[in-house]
Amino acid sequence: MTTTLGPIELPDWAWERAEVRQALRARDVGAVFRYVQQYAGASQSRIATAAGMTQARVNEIINGRREVSRLDVYERIADGLRMPDDARHLLGLAASREKRSGGAAFDLAAFPEVVRVYAAQNSAAEEIQQQAREAQELDVLAVRGLGLIGLNDSLLRACLPREQGGKGLRIRVLLLDPDSDALAQRAAEIGESAEALAGGVRLAEARLRELADSSNIGVWRYRMLPTWRLIRTDSTMFVSAFDAGWEGHESATYKVMETPHGPLYRGFRRMFEAIVDGAQRTV
Repeated sequence: MTTTLGPIELPDWAWERAEVRQALRARDVGAVFRYVQQYAGASQSRIATAAGMTQARVNEIINGRREVSRLDVYERIADGLRMPDDARHLLGLAASREKRSGGAAFDLAAFPEVVRVYAAQNSAAEEIQQQAREAQELDVLAVRGLGLIGLNDSLLRACLPREQGGKGLRIRVLLLDPDSDALAQRAAEIGESAEALAGGVRLAEARLRELADSSNIGVWRYRMLPTWRLIRTDSTMFVSAFDAGWEGHESATYKVMETPHGPLYRGFRRMFEAIVDGAQRTV
């Protein structure tokens, strides 16, 4: 039973419906709110109270005139709708705060490093390319890197200033060592042969070597199991993750900005530098 001011509770079966799960994957909050109206009988005002918004804002979201992009807002919505953990994960969020341990939870608005969450790399592509075109430094941590920078139509290679041969832009690329045990493990995780995955890494490396005469580019091989996928353009990072059966470009992508005291940007950049220090430079 939904109270006047408390969180809205949908029946369990509502979160399991295919259309609701698809809306969560797409981070289509307008559709989620419409399903809340349908399955919980909640008004726009009731949704606004639960999600910590105004009724006018909820109306704009439902009617497609405004989108939700801030992680703290997704958190408020998930908490206000009492989303089960599997629904939260589809939305790209961690388990509910009530189930976390290790101390108090803080409102993410106090940590403004994460400024946007994308469903996958594809939905972030336009912004990543815009940032890369304006950057002076470009760092990439990938597995084989073909889709990011290894081929002519890759996400980032198309952004290099071709009229200057890429000059003026410092590029560092970290690729998984094709001869490492970690590559064999990663190949097994994604159902690909180690030979095919290693061949993709070597192809990307060869194509990046073509840029060496005209660009300030360095390529390194690392030997640890891939976990994070990073694209850094100056003071902005786009962070996603690798998992078993799950490629980095399929992961939710977090846009992380450098802030004076924020730990995420600093931590990921420190990790990148540590990997470079322990890697073998090939280009």
